[in-house]
Amino acid sequence: MSAAEEPLIYILKPGELVLKGGNREGFERILIRNLRTLLAAGKRPGGIRVEGARGRFFVHGPPEAAPRIEEALGRLFGIAGWARARKCEKTPDAVFAACVLEGKALYDRGLRSYKIEARRTDKSFPLDSYGICVGAGQELAAKAPGLRVDVHGPQGIIQVEIREKAYVYALASEGLRGLPVGTAGRGLLLLSGGIDSPVAGFRMASRGMGIDAVYFHAFPYTGEEARQKVIRLAGIVGRYTLGIRLWTLGFTEIQQKIKAGVPEAWCTVMLRMAMMDCAEKLARRIKAKCLITGESLSQVASQTIENLSCTESLVELPVLRPLIGTGKEEIISQAQAIGTYETSILPYQDCCVLFSPPHPVLRGRVEEARRYYAALELEEPVGRALREGVMEKCGFPESPAVPQENEP
Repeated sequence: MSAAEEPLIYILKPGELVLKGGNREGFERILIRNLRTLLAAGKRPGGIRVEGARGRFFVHGPPEAAPRIEEALGRLFGIAGWARARKCEKTPDAVFAACVLEGKALYDRGLRSYKIEARRTDKSFPLDSYGICVGAGQELAAKAPGLRVDVHGPQGIIQVEIREKAYVYALASEGLRGLPVGTAGRGLLLLSGGIDSPVAGFRMASRGMGIDAVYFHAFPYTGEEARQKVIRLAGIVGRYTLGIRLWTLGFTEIQQKIKAGVPEAWCTVMLRMAMMDCAEKLARRIKAKCLITGESLSQVASQTIENLSCTESLVELPVLRPLIGTGKEEIISQAQAIGTYETSILPYQDCCVLFSPPHPVLRGRVEEARRYYAALELEEPVGRALREGVMEKCGFPESPAVPQENEP
């Protein structure tokens, strides 16, 4: 069998999962389930197999499955890194030969310096970790003379792991880290068409939280293009979170009552309070455990500490703000990394922007805010928005995972 025809083996390194003690098995089970779901998207696994063993996870598959496997691994929360590995017999000669092949692969990528790191779980192997490094280095010096050893600042690292078999790999990729989606309950994300809220949803998913979302639509002040923009953003984030259920709620009547019923400076704070009120009622209905927003402290007038206190003063569920201490440049950078930025900057404004007063209140008092809100009598419009809301599924894998051998 040629190298191109050999079955693929990917080795996955867990991140925080190793710190979970007695709960670790449950986290690992959800990680494997999530990976199988991603791999099965749109088709049967086609010979792809996932398994876990002693602190590592492995994906096996046919050569033609490489793009599919690597695309799934790039969207999987819960792993620190992954690499396509060579599996060989547990003999020094076989391990050294695999190290030479990996060294040549580094050279072909333009890398010229390396070091070797070895981990020996199976203590029956005749060489200890140091002996593996020395022997492999000698073999590389003889058979890959274009490479030089640099233990302090290598351009590439050749990894050797001695387990039930020997695994050797060098061209590793960074994982998304975090915790597997589904290990921290579900939250309801207040999703706008801006840059911040999709990043907030992504960050909470990285902590293991499943994500649903709500979007407040004010037709005809905001058009269909704005709604489609939000659906697209939910789809992009949903590819990392195993899907998002997006509720679109009509907010035109509510915004009109706010604009006519309170001093202009208070319009944005009242709108945010109405959104929180409505979102909490929806969250309780769908059994979400918290609300998630993209607010960042003092980024805009509604996000001063005083106004944040006003907007959350009506709700009892926890309000999570993963971006609260994050600057705009960092948020933009992460939006670009996860693929939401280009959609977020499309010129279709949401209802918050269109109804923003020129001189908003900056440091609202909770008592005054609650008094204004009560006078608006929004119970019926909020209830109507919830009853008439539309739910769409965004970013879900196209088919459920197919059970495989040794499913935990």
